Amino acid sequence: MLQALYDWVMRLASGRNAAWALAAVAFVESSVFPIPPDVLLIPMIIVAPGRAWRYAATATLASVAGGYLGYAIGYFAFDTVGRAVLEFYQAMPAYERFKEAAAQWGVWVIILKGMTPIPYKLVTIASGFVKFDLAAFTFASLISRSLRFFLVAALLFWFGEPIRLFIERRLMLVSSLFAAGLVGGFLVLHYL
Repeated sequence: MLQALYDWVMRLASGRNAAWALAAVAFVESSVFPIPPDVLLIPMIIVAPGRAWRYAATATLASVAGGYLGYAIGYFAFDTVGRAVLEFYQAMPAYERFKEAAAQWGVWVIILKGMTPIPYKLVTIASGFVKFDLAAFTFASLISRSLRFFLVAALLFWFGEPIRLFIERRLMLVSSLFAAGLVGGFLVLHYL
């Protein structure tokens, strides 16, 4: 089953609509979707390393654009939509801590949290709710998301073939580590 899923993702990553799929996942992940864009970004760069920078730029711009949706949810619809999204991810305690940190540290909180495995939707929704300056939010989002995605692109561009071989030989291990990282991100979100 894992091999079939891996093969499907690799086919999607090498398909002509791969960039659009990446943009869609990066966009919705920034406001409501639980799966990070790395699920597509990594295989796309492994399949086509010459497009690494374009894919990183696509993920960055789509994530920032999706961040505006998350910001709007927090700004205009926190009580009806934003709270439901954060409660679904059990992120209300982290949201409260984000509000305090944003008041104290400003854009640095968005830059730092936007680069971590903590779901970015927490940052975008909370930023809208606290009415974080939109220009500062945009600047911090561009910095954090580009650092995250371009770092992944750089690592895969330079070390992609050995990484691909490692993944293919140890698919169960890599899948387990990815799942643990995803769950770990939500646990960090819940307890920090």
